[in-house]
Amino acid sequence: MAPRIIAVDPFDMVVFGATGDLAARKLFPALYHRDAAGQIPAEARIIASSRRAMSRAEFLKLVEAAITAHVAAGERDQATIARFLDRVQNPRLEKPVSTDELFDAIARSNTLLIDWARDVWGYISLGYFKQKLKAGEVGSSTMPHKVNPIDFENAEGNYGLANALLAHMSQKLPISRWQRDLTDSTVLRNMGVALGYSLLAHDSLQRGMDKLEVNEAALAADLDAAWEVLAEPVQTVMRRHGLPNPYDQLKAFTRGQPITRELMQGFIQALAIPAEDKARLLAMTPASYTGLAADLARRWSTA
Repeated sequence: MAPRIIAVDPFDMVVFGATGDLAARKLFPALYHRDAAGQIPAEARIIASSRRAMSRAEFLKLVEAAITAHVAAGERDQATIARFLDRVQNPRLEKPVSTDELFDAIARSNTLLIDWARDVWGYISLGYFKQKLKAGEVGSSTMPHKVNPIDFENAEGNYGLANALLAHMSQKLPISRWQRDLTDSTVLRNMGVALGYSLLAHDSLQRGMDKLEVNEAALAADLDAAWEVLAEPVQTVMRRHGLPNPYDQLKAFTRGQPITRELMQGFIQALAIPAEDKARLLAMTPASYTGLAADLARRWSTA
């Protein structure tokens, strides 16, 4: 049976511990074989990371030596080796980062994305976001009409698993019993597992985001029912005209109370303020009152 080459999309692969024995004996020879077989796209990059500072020339010499030592002579040629070496990058960090610091940084980033996944899940549940339908996709096993936010749930779960491992590694790696403790090597074998869970979560989150559509009708209806938001402009106008205790009056009127258009406009009608300001307040709706939001957004975007 003839071998079949499966095309893959362009990718970036990060090799951690790129100056170590495992990379030299296994990883770089295996990647060279894949490149020689035409399975690595021209746009792909292999990014090498290690704690040993090396120039690009020194590092490429190390990789070439690994290929020479661990790839059979009949399976290597200089043109393919040169092409492979051209893909390999070993960026130098301005400031060396310890492994445990790196794991902590990734975990903090994952935590922020867990928060975002939960927020979007909530917005979908409230109907603020809709999800694009995908032909053939299975929804709820008992409620076929449902479109579950499964991508955001998968992202949250995988981020949590990644963080559990990353937290253990960042707490364990600074500790060495009498400087003769080899438990760090056992722990570091799971580095790829932790980063893999992070990558799966990133992928799920991106797929979920690609399915989102804003439900403008639901947002407008929710906002239109929230007349209590006009308590802010009303008290501001009251304060401008010296009316007594504007905040306390609005607090007593709105706090914990269902406020309708009629109730809010009745409150405004009873205010002893100039007719022009009263008419302006009566013309406001929850959707039309945005305060300084537009100006603040423009100021932030140009900062």
